[in-house]
Amino acid sequence: MKPEGAAITAGLFHVAVKTNDLAQTVAFYTRIIGLSEVKRPDFGYPGAWLGVPLPGGAAILHVYAGGPALGAEGRAPTGTGAIDHVSLTCHGYHAFIARFRAAGLDWREFLVPGTSLWQLFVHDPSGVQLELTFDGLAETGAMPDMSDHRRYVAGQNFHDPASYPKLV
Repeated sequence: MKPEGAAITAGLFHVAVKTNDLAQTVAFYTRIIGLSEVKRPDFGYPGAWLGVPLPGGAAILHVYAGGPALGAEGRAPTGTGAIDHVSLTCHGYHAFIARFRAAGLDWREFLVPGTSLWQLFVHDPSGVQLELTFDGLAETGAMPDMSDHRRYVAGQNFHDPASYPKLV
């Protein structure tokens, strides 16, 4: 059945991440991922909006803490729940790896079969998995490391909250 009218989906507006450590999460997304803070309305609870640059204008990653971020136990849940990961289009594959190393972050790499797409997988401080996707034809340096210790395997969680580095 075809939908009525001219209603279309034009793009992703935002993704919201709950966190127990706002400063740590903002540091990850700004210092490691390279997003920038943008003005956020006062909702009456702590949070941050982080701009994701896009050709048509920045999408926004919403991060919130306290209040509505808290579950029944008084803490924000961790991990991605039913969402496996959030994917961002990026440039500078090896520069991201250098940032991960410098920050002490664990990551995985992947080469999408039959394509020129290179991917890096990393977790934010709340355990949300990010997929950073690159056009391998536009990248320089070695291709993704597909060895057993570094290759991303769907469904295998490599996030360890106990060893996550402090970023602030």
